Amino acid sequence: MHHCLLEIIVCPVCHGKLNYNKDNFELTCNFDHLAYPIRNGIPVLLKNEARQLPLDDRQ
Repeated sequence: MHHCLLEIIVCPVCHGKLNYNKDNFELTCNFDHLAYPIRNGIPVLLKNEARQLPLDDRQ
């Protein structure tokens, strides 16, 4: 994930900062506890495509 892209995209639910999880290849929102997938290098920022983060993955 390109660093410049991470500076401009936000969570579609709360408009907060997203974090790149390189292990799972997804963008996470710590406030909403959602993880958005990255498919073919493109972030899929749709709430219905996001997965709920398990309690142990929340920070």
